[in-house]
Amino acid sequence: MGIWFSLAAVVVLVLAPFLGVRAPGLHYFFGVTMPYIAIFAFLAGVVFRILRWARSPVPFRIPTTAGQQKSLSWIKHSKLDNPSTKGQTVARMILEVLLFRSLFRNTKFEMEKGPKFYYQWEKWLWLAGLAFHYSFLVILIRHLRFFTEPVPFFVHNIERLDGFLQVGLPGIYITDMIFMVAVTYLFVRRVIIPQVRYISLPQDYFPLLLIFAIGTTGILTRYFTKVDLIKVKQLVMGIISFKPVAPEGIGVIFFIHLFLVSVLFAYFPFSKLMHAGGVLLSPTRNLPNDNRIRRHLNPWNYPVKVHTYAEYEDHFREKMVEAGLPVEKELDETPVSAKQ
Repeated sequence: MGIWFSLAAVVVLVLAPFLGVRAPGLHYFFGVTMPYIAIFAFLAGVVFRILRWARSPVPFRIPTTAGQQKSLSWIKHSKLDNPSTKGQTVARMILEVLLFRSLFRNTKFEMEKGPKFYYQWEKWLWLAGLAFHYSFLVILIRHLRFFTEPVPFFVHNIERLDGFLQVGLPGIYITDMIFMVAVTYLFVRRVIIPQVRYISLPQDYFPLLLIFAIGTTGILTRYFTKVDLIKVKQLVMGIISFKPVAPEGIGVIFFIHLFLVSVLFAYFPFSKLMHAGGVLLSPTRNLPNDNRIRRHLNPWNYPVKVHTYAEYEDHFREKMVEAGLPVEKELDETPVSAKQ
């Protein structure tokens, strides 16, 4: 059910600019108004989520551990899987952010007749995730040529390196192919594996289908349809300089692509995609496990009047004796204050 709902939502998002830009004046809405709304929603949403996470109290160390904690000198300490210092925690975070180390350690569990249990490494998910994120990063850097004038040298260098195969005209970028293959794998994996499909919700399918649609329209824009890149840059530069213009004759495919990107940006802070920023603020990752080294006191504790067992027994000793319950003191040992 979730997959069909998500697919219908993406189809509606594609049809909206496809039909809308044909109406008089709506090309300005899809080319200028929607990007501004998306930018505002993205910035406001990211700031809101980060401030909300930053205000969340974390009085104790609760890092996820996968190795031996630091203890006796003759026991080997797993510094990356169970860091005890800030330096080790930073190293763990760097490997997590840049190489997805925890996903690399992922294992697949299967049960066969017997019953027999099998654990095996699951590296395809790690490889697809790594390829998807890095190809997405390269594509974003390549798009800086529309946002800058003059274009930075590193953008040209990345474009040359990405398109070094020189297949066809215009040249095919390697990251375009890797990006689409990785997104397709992540989607197909979620559909065909029963355990993953069972826990998948519309908010799991929708980003994948939306990103797939963005990649498809981007490929159509570059390789199969004629788009006036000069007018595209004029539109983009007008948006970032707050002097918006919407040139005529850019092409409907470009407006579909731009609208889908705008939807993704607006949706990003309020979805699971926000893990990109949340990983840096996760107490299960960014805290050292030094519970045996330091004593951590809850700074939000406040004085609470307690009722000890001795006081409880002083108040209810007679009734406890009548009920046959054991008491620490006999009735004649009851303090005078309690009897009064």
